[in-house]
Amino acid sequence: MATRKTTQKSNISREELLKYYREMLLIRRFEEKAGQLYGMGLIGGFCHLYIGQEAVVVGIEAAAKEGDKRITSYRDHGHMLVAGMDPKGVMAELTGRVGGYSKGKGGSMHMFSREKHFYGGHGIVGAQVPLGTGLAFADKYAGNDNVTFTYFGDGAANQGQVYESYNMAELWNLPVVYVIENNGYAMGTSMKRSTKSPSLWERGAAYGIKGEAVDGMDVMAVKAAAEKAIAACRAGEGPYILEMMTYRYRGHSMSDPAKYRTREEVQKMRETRDAIEHVRELLTAGDLATDEELKAIDKDIKAIVNEAADFSKDSPEPDASALWADIYV
Repeated sequence: MATRKTTQKSNISREELLKYYREMLLIRRFEEKAGQLYGMGLIGGFCHLYIGQEAVVVGIEAAAKEGDKRITSYRDHGHMLVAGMDPKGVMAELTGRVGGYSKGKGGSMHMFSREKHFYGGHGIVGAQVPLGTGLAFADKYAGNDNVTFTYFGDGAANQGQVYESYNMAELWNLPVVYVIENNGYAMGTSMKRSTKSPSLWERGAAYGIKGEAVDGMDVMAVKAAAEKAIAACRAGEGPYILEMMTYRYRGHSMSDPAKYRTREEVQKMRETRDAIEHVRELLTAGDLATDEELKAIDKDIKAIVNEAADFSKDSPEPDASALWADIYV
């Protein structure tokens, strides 16, 4: 991706830009803290961080309304936070405590909140795609105008169940936006080496599904594309595919040394394409916010994250008697 420079004032309002800045920064600081807790041995199992991809979920959610649903894969903490889930409950679930959203029994991959219309984190690659299609079917059946955002990655895009879902969604005209978070490397294989397709969203054309590629490192571009896709769904025009061209700075998971790419590549993306820095530049170059104001936001976000970390350590572990609870209906 080319270097992005901010040379003119933005036509986006100060309030909107500050909202994006705060939400993306919350994800970034939360994930950094989660990485620290994992290193300390307080988070067990798997932990997939969203650092670098913050603009995707923040831009999508900026176009959503109450009642819309979201479902994603295991790189899911950012989706939870922007959906309005409490950082304390999310972090406590990461550390396996009763104060977590799944009472400490789900961990990083398996958190849910019906109140916030967040239907998981899912550990099986691509499994959330037919589930998200089903959520959209439920809304179509109920006759409302809600939309479901079904997130998956470039690796999952090669799963067969994705295309079964595409076919059903188009046949039944379902209000689902398929969001492909294309970070270029799946679990560790470059997209250039895993598919001959020049793009992933165009595969939907075989089923008659509209779509487009979007700069997933630009929160405003994401929001604009999301508004277009959502409008089509609410108008009864069926599913829509958004391929978000994004980038993760960390490995696939905390155990991934990420030797399949160079440090120079990652550093160049950080320096020239970072989504948070882009909004920061728009705010300062446009005289919409001072460095002091932005530092105050960062201080506030760090306090929220530290409070969540303290809660996650202080909340008790589940009692052994709860091992079999909520397993069967």
